[in-house]
Amino acid sequence: MLDPNAALDRLDHAIARAKALGADAADGVYFGDMSSSVHVRLGELEDIGRSEAEEIGIRVFIGQRSANVSSSDLSAAALAAAAERAVAMAREAPEDRYAGLAPAERLTKGPWPTLDIDDGADIPVEALRGRALAAEEAARAVEGVSNSQGASASSGRAVYALATSHGFAGAYSGSSYGVSASIIAGSGDAMQRDYAYHSARHDADLEAPEAVGRLAGERAVSRLSPVKLATGAMPVVFDPRVAGSLLGHLAGAISGSTITRGTSFLKDSLGHDIFPQGVTVVDDPLRVRGLRSRPFDGEGLPTARTRLIDSGCLTGWLLDSASARQLGSSPSGHASRGVSGPPGVSTSNLYMEAGELSRSALIADIRRGVLVTELIGQGVNGVTGDYSRGAAGFLIEDGEIAGAVAEITVAGNLKSMFLNLTPADDLVFRYAVNAPTLRIEGMTVAGA
Repeated sequence: MLDPNAALDRLDHAIARAKALGADAADGVYFGDMSSSVHVRLGELEDIGRSEAEEIGIRVFIGQRSANVSSSDLSAAALAAAAERAVAMAREAPEDRYAGLAPAERLTKGPWPTLDIDDGADIPVEALRGRALAAEEAARAVEGVSNSQGASASSGRAVYALATSHGFAGAYSGSSYGVSASIIAGSGDAMQRDYAYHSARHDADLEAPEAVGRLAGERAVSRLSPVKLATGAMPVVFDPRVAGSLLGHLAGAISGSTITRGTSFLKDSLGHDIFPQGVTVVDDPLRVRGLRSRPFDGEGLPTARTRLIDSGCLTGWLLDSASARQLGSSPSGHASRGVSGPPGVSTSNLYMEAGELSRSALIADIRRGVLVTELIGQGVNGVTGDYSRGAAGFLIEDGEIAGAVAEITVAGNLKSMFLNLTPADDLVFRYAVNAPTLRIEGMTVAGA
């Protein structure tokens, strides 16, 4: 895998070649990663994985025509050939009046913010094996656990580099570590499965594998003997494990491509309250050691902490340069670029700020409701906002969490769900997308 400076050198050569062949503008992106993983099951080693990959994508513009070519061969000859192929393809491509590089005056010049996302550690495979075994052993030690689907541990490092013909060049690297376990409790038709995992940028921040495994085992046992639930309208409480998925639906609905196509249920909501007052959603690409932190976006624009929802109000769209031009706006610094196509958009460290009520206070007045800890399927319509997903979790009766429930469906419409949402105060930054426990009124729960 190339180091950041070497990656930028390759990109510079490819861009220079494209310009020499007649491209009006060009950019290039490099992505390289290497990772190791170990999977064990029932105390035995099942798999050791080691992967290394690197690829460069070259995008060229001739007027308003563009083309993108990628190559995993990073030799000078191969990159020159890729540039030549991209230029030839661009000459035949249809015109797109919104295509082009990011505005030159908006490019970030550095120095990049210190994000501390690469600790430089090198974890031996034997140490990963020890972590996976420790996680599974702790899980299997939980009373009621009957079997295991296995445990894993991983480590990796990635390098990302971006260069453009109009003055941007930047690169950064990031490390990643993870441990997980998937556990079965009970037997026969009464078996239940659950899991736990943790990931971190720094190895020192990774939770102990024993803690992860024990949590997986306890979760599986807690799901035994689920009760039947009658269909009806009731409050639904989303555990932090799944609450972040609602923010994912929000991000998809405010992305530039869905807005320009008119295919978002929030297309007419800019500047309007779509959550209750006091609810704030933040995207923070500059979080130190954040799982998705980045010093610049996929077009070379600066990144910044942004309130996407400010006290209930939708403040803006997630825009790359092309969608911004189409909407007569400015790019938002959320462009995301892979090697095989033009930029899209993505959030970074997305989260909903904590509310004022404790989790117990949030559910204290619920006479009958459900706490959802797992969501199944993808039953969300991005055009209408209609929401219907399989779920599992726990019954709430008279303000207390009661027995497990399974094979239920929770349904509503995201517009109404957002407006009838209350966050608890238990926000923890554990995932790339984080939310506290969320209570939503008036959803339909269908039982078995």
